[in-house]
Amino acid sequence: MAVVVEQTIPFDASALDLKNPTRWSTILPLMRPNVRATKTPKNQTILIDEAQADSKSVGIAAIGNLGNFSSKLLDDKQITAIVTDQRGSGVLTAQDVDYAIKKAGVKLAHGLVVVRSGKEMHVEVHESDLVEIEVKSEVEMDHVIHLINNATDSCRASIHRTTELLKIFAKQSSTAYSRFHVEKADGNPAIVHGGGQTLGFEKAKHAIERDLKHVLKFREPQTVPVTVSVHYSDVNGLSRLENYILAKEIAEYLEAKLIPYRLSHSTILDHKELARGFAVSICPLPVELLSAQPKPKAHQAAATSDTSERSAAAVTSKSKMIFDDAQVRIRIQAGCKAVIDDEPRITEYDTIVGDGDCGYTLRDGAKQVLAFIEGKDLSLLPQVVGDLVLDLEVNMGGTSGALYCIFLTALAASLAAEESVPKALQSALDQLMKYTRARLADRTMMDALIPFVDTLNKTGDAQAAVVEAEKGVEGTKKMEAQLGRSAYLDESTTQGVPDPGAYGLLILLKAMSSAA
Repeated sequence: MAVVVEQTIPFDASALDLKNPTRWSTILPLMRPNVRATKTPKNQTILIDEAQADSKSVGIAAIGNLGNFSSKLLDDKQITAIVTDQRGSGVLTAQDVDYAIKKAGVKLAHGLVVVRSGKEMHVEVHESDLVEIEVKSEVEMDHVIHLINNATDSCRASIHRTTELLKIFAKQSSTAYSRFHVEKADGNPAIVHGGGQTLGFEKAKHAIERDLKHVLKFREPQTVPVTVSVHYSDVNGLSRLENYILAKEIAEYLEAKLIPYRLSHSTILDHKELARGFAVSICPLPVELLSAQPKPKAHQAAATSDTSERSAAAVTSKSKMIFDDAQVRIRIQAGCKAVIDDEPRITEYDTIVGDGDCGYTLRDGAKQVLAFIEGKDLSLLPQVVGDLVLDLEVNMGGTSGALYCIFLTALAASLAAEESVPKALQSALDQLMKYTRARLADRTMMDALIPFVDTLNKTGDAQAAVVEAEKGVEGTKKMEAQLGRSAYLDESTTQGVPDPGAYGLLILLKAMSSAA
């Protein structure tokens, strides 16, 4: 998981002009062509989706905080209306919103729910077909919207059943907020949990489990079968890979507790607190209002791509090279130990020019490798590397983690197919370059990997290859970043600082090449 510094937020709210309601009146119709801007009786701007006319479900109108609209409000096509500007000639009411929707010619036969971001959690029934729920945060608003849209058919088609759902949410939901901290705790990356407690963690699993335990302990005893709705939001933009890992850890935790659940996600912005993080909201609901999601089918890798086919060959075919267990083990252990020992320096560099997580990612990956090879027969290196990737894919996060896994997947196959290690490395590099746009002088780990592999393949001299990799890493101190988060920073920020990913890879290659 990432430890985040303020530099990773490329634009602030004022630069994006997020609180200008006219921007949203332009942007949302571009994203959803059926959206039209109109005015309430008190002259507030409201965007109405005309495609929701005659919907078979309860309508939803969202009144969010201008400038902090979440991905749920922007992407959910089942939302009938969004209020982008509450300023007007009076306080905006649910009746005003309902009137504006009807005046626009959008008929909601099953009633309307107005979801408002406010200060207190409560539900108010205004009319037989008009209900309002006020929530305290964007994550709770997103959770409510997801619940209404994913409730059982009988619930979504009835304003009365939906009202029952909302009342349960107001009474029994619980939310936890966490953000990443730039300082370490006990030598590990740290998270500031709700209440201000700062705790270190070694894996994403440990961080998310604390919040899950916190929110679940407030569950009231249930007298009927329930489905636990779990909504998590990444705050200020976690990567897609990090979100997948969070979802996996949440699902595995609930499954281990035998808790039926339905999981959902959104992205929210918080320009008051620039650190990245996540929030988790849970609510138990009777199964007649919300059904549990089916368990995913077990993954079966399809050997359709060139890399997949070659990986399978690495396991089933006999390698053309002979690998000495002791020699391979010495080199791997030396490389991993060097990365672990140099983590503080890698982290220091990445705190300046990136997320601050590169050192932790490489350190944790190195620890995972050392644990994995314990007891393995490294004379069967292609098979061991192939099996290792399956382990690293789950436990090694970040962009660098994904690139290492792609490279190692290809390497497992090429170690079995090629006649020498340099040729195997070149083949794996060729495969990796099909999956990333990064090349020499882009200020990435490729500035170490490409010269090392090219030189080793041409000369067979590992020490000469290390020298060329060192030159590549040294060159990144003067390069302008083209890819990754560093590309968002001012060039003066990155000058004189090597790319952390390239530097970390150099440490690994240098130690492995020198070990004997």
